[in-house]
Amino acid sequence: MSPLGIQLSRAFVPDELDSEEYPLFEELEKMGAFEKDEEGLYRLKSIYRIGKIHISADGKGYLEAPQKELRDLLIAPENLKGAKNGDEVVVRRIIAARGRASAKVIMVLQRAIVKIIAYSHIDEEGRFSLRNIKNAQSVEATMEGMEIKAFKRGTVFLIDALSMEVKEIVGNLEDPKVDERISLLLYDREGEKFPQECVEQALEIPSEVLAQELEGRVDLRALDFCTIDPVSAKDFDDAIYFDTDRSTLYVAIADVGHYVPFFSPIDLEAKRRGFTTYLPHKAFPMLPRELSENICSLKPGRDRLAFVCKIVLDPKTLEAKEESFFKAIIHSRRRFNYDEIDEVLSGEKVFEEGIEKSIMQWLLPLSGVTSRLRKKRLKKGFDFRSDEVKITIDARHLLKETSIESGTASHSLIEECMLLANKAAAKRFEGEEDAIFRIHEAPEREKMRTLLEELAGVGIFVEADDEANPAQTIREIQAEAAKAGLEAEIDALIIKSLKRARYSAFNVGHFGLGFDKYSHFTSPIRRYSDLILHRLIEAELESDSRSRAYLLRNIESLCARVSDLERKATKAEWDFRDRKFARWAAKHIGECFDARISEMDENEAGRPAKALLLCEMEGITVEIVAGNAPLFEHVKVKLTHSDIAEAKIQAEIITLSSS
Repeated sequence: MSPLGIQLSRAFVPDELDSEEYPLFEELEKMGAFEKDEEGLYRLKSIYRIGKIHISADGKGYLEAPQKELRDLLIAPENLKGAKNGDEVVVRRIIAARGRASAKVIMVLQRAIVKIIAYSHIDEEGRFSLRNIKNAQSVEATMEGMEIKAFKRGTVFLIDALSMEVKEIVGNLEDPKVDERISLLLYDREGEKFPQECVEQALEIPSEVLAQELEGRVDLRALDFCTIDPVSAKDFDDAIYFDTDRSTLYVAIADVGHYVPFFSPIDLEAKRRGFTTYLPHKAFPMLPRELSENICSLKPGRDRLAFVCKIVLDPKTLEAKEESFFKAIIHSRRRFNYDEIDEVLSGEKVFEEGIEKSIMQWLLPLSGVTSRLRKKRLKKGFDFRSDEVKITIDARHLLKETSIESGTASHSLIEECMLLANKAAAKRFEGEEDAIFRIHEAPEREKMRTLLEELAGVGIFVEADDEANPAQTIREIQAEAAKAGLEAEIDALIIKSLKRARYSAFNVGHFGLGFDKYSHFTSPIRRYSDLILHRLIEAELESDSRSRAYLLRNIESLCARVSDLERKATKAEWDFRDRKFARWAAKHIGECFDARISEMDENEAGRPAKALLLCEMEGITVEIVAGNAPLFEHVKVKLTHSDIAEAKIQAEIITLSSS
């Protein structure tokens, strides 16, 4: 259910709805769909229901029942009120003495499809058509004052899915620069430009910390904080300091909430974006750059406001003896990148003077602590080898090179510090709709059975019945994979069998990390989820019952919103990468490459087998359209087709590498 659907299905305050959603509430109120309780909260009357509609081939609609004990509601074609398959709707039940429970649509809350990205195509016989870029299906559209057939082949159009009118000429597939816009549009990601009111608000915020802002904050400027980030980083969410004498870790996080008040233009836009979208050449930030790269960024040599998590560790057990959160001011002494710290940790680089030497006096001991923490964590959690493909594009927006990024010692150091802070934040709450949690559910039994069957096909045999502990089963699988030298390959299959991590108002723990409670506190510049958690903790610290009541009243819809936006940001990033791969492949059609089968043919799911190319351009996966080979088999493939519109590459197996 959409965030708005969740809000309207529960008790809510109309003024807390987003501005673009308020007219829908007003329309429903005029219909008499709500009742108001003694506390002033609005509730949907029992005769109304919100849900997703499914339309069958005969034109009848069915509304999913929200609970197992209820039946789906039948909606006759004449009562659909323009609703399309997959739309979220509000219905009014039709009270009948006999027969199946039925209803009529009174409002479409959210369209399943609001826009279509299509391109002009001309087939071998010279026939013109518009094709949906997502699925290659033909679409019919009109354009005021223009004949669509007059446009050049490969022209990309933005089409209103309801009226089927062209709203924008996006560009042409021949231009590699169009990929950025396509990927953002396909997954509803915003570009660089912010609404004018956001820009104006950002420009009004002072570029330096003011004296009056220090009141009530703990002054930590005497501590030698530092940041450790990628070389290319422009915003710095987190800084760390470790007091070796007291075995106390300070994780300082940018105090975004101080600069972004509830319901302000920047807050509403950040809520709409949810996450920063990272493409190889550019980031599309959640917050205006005036904040994300300046006053909110924990830059070295600058006073900055921070929300600090202070963790006192038992030196022997590394258990947290004391955890506290408070507002502070810090002054980062040095900005390091991961490569620098890796050189220090490996002994290749030694800082013998200045602030760097001072920082190393606590950073090196902290590295020992985080190594022990990681080893301890992996007794319950997992370390899946999920190598990330990093791509570089040139000035023409074509693929220049790729590389596989693996976690290093410096990444691990920072990761363990952030995990401690995130876990400490989650532990402050009970887990029953009183906070936003990052949850990762244990794998389903059916998924585990399928995984074990697939592994048996490549000689990895692990016995497990339905009562087996999934964590133990996965450890046994990884042990067998290590013996076979297939750790990375098997981990990829395990990850595929697991559920996605998501945000929830109800805590069920984090299976992958092995944590009973976990949340996201450490990246409020680029994740709205973290800002929600900051506000909840601040409301608790300041006994702000009003802010807390608002957040908790809407926590389930907020969790649904950020989970959906996270998926969209990730898909946009993957889509852009695949478009660059497809453009590279288009120039290598007919060429042969070594490859490894990475996924088997899944005909029932409609997915072909896939192979990973083993060439200088690492990370490129192709669909196998001819030939067969076992999973993980090394083969030689020939590239046969590259679809730049759909971002897909096809190949046929020429020979098994061993032959």
